[in-house]
Amino acid sequence: MIFIKPTLFRLLAAFALAFAATASAQTGPQPKLKTVPLTAGMHVIQAELAITPEQQQIGMMFRRTMGANEAMLFIEETASVRCFWMRNTFIPLSIAFLADDGTIVNIADMQPQSDQSHCSAQPVRYALEMNMGWFAKRGIKAGSRIRGGPFGK
Repeated sequence: MIFIKPTLFRLLAAFALAFAATASAQTGPQPKLKTVPLTAGMHVIQAELAITPEQQQIGMMFRRTMGANEAMLFIEETASVRCFWMRNTFIPLSIAFLADDGTIVNIADMQPQSDQSHCSAQPVRYALEMNMGWFAKRGIKAGSRIRGGPFGK
């Protein structure tokens, strides 16, 4: 018989509970995040803000739908080359990598449930995910500017 001291038992139980909560959080979509309105020309976008590492790690994973003008804006503290992939993401998405002033650096189309990396062409702090083709259908491309939120007017 193995005897575990009560304090060690409580510590192990707390760790197991925390691990179980973390593991279960990644098997379903995260709740809707705080949103901010952005604009791309005359088009208004409601962008959820993915700011914390946990929010960014889950992103759009496990979601089945996204509204026509909804998006997720990933915000980092420092600029670097950002790469995204689509494991456990069921919605085809386009991602725009944005400079600090909201100028689109490059856009990539991403297929659902793929481990293929899509990276920014230069160091950026922001990435904006929308339904696949949203940017192309509106003539928004590299050099276009997103306004609102962290990008000002």
